[in-house]
Amino acid sequence: MENSVQTRRSRSVQAANALTLRERILADTAFVPAGTLVPEIGLYLATTPREILREAAADRVNRSEPPYWAFAWPGGQALARYILDNPGHVCGKQVLDIGAGSGITSVAAMLAGAQSVVANDIDPLACVAAALNADGNDVALGISGTDLLETAPDCELLIIGDLIYEPGLEIRVAAFLIAAQASGIPVLFGDRATSRLPSLPFRQIAQYDTIVAPPLEDGYVEIARIWRLDPA
Repeated sequence: MENSVQTRRSRSVQAANALTLRERILADTAFVPAGTLVPEIGLYLATTPREILREAAADRVNRSEPPYWAFAWPGGQALARYILDNPGHVCGKQVLDIGAGSGITSVAAMLAGAQSVVANDIDPLACVAAALNADGNDVALGISGTDLLETAPDCELLIIGDLIYEPGLEIRVAAFLIAAQASGIPVLFGDRATSRLPSLPFRQIAQYDTIVAPPLEDGYVEIARIWRLDPA
């Protein structure tokens, strides 16, 4: 009986926390087209992009991670565009989106016919944002807040967009990709040309010009690339 009560209390706390996070996201964002590359996808994006980053950097807002979920970054936009235009990569497959952020590539994969997609991010706000964006695009996503980089890859296709932004993360992502290769899992990887790419046998399969949405610098166009990593 005691365990049952504790379980109900835990679920109640989790629901309350999720509601608080949802309200915070809705207060800082608006549901708009996800950038010039993928206008058919809507996302809850920052209404004051410079301010939300500045507040997070100054630690005036209680966030565990920078609010990357409030933007459609070039690599994510490019990967979403590529998936929508090339649905054969995802159609009928179980897809895992690591470092999903807003969930833009997860949404694109479901729209392109994936059997299922798990949007994974360690930031609780990103998880809630991805769920909101899934609802906004009328698709169903699995949401995971576990650090899956510490686990064995479990999917039929791994997708990653704009995840490597620090050296330590590059090492962890590279190890996860090597494990995916060894397990026979193909990888689609989107990044901006200014990002680092793990030293693995990637082959570039597409390239796009785009900008961050919402823009942080007026008129600043970036090159975004799509890479494929085949099983070993």
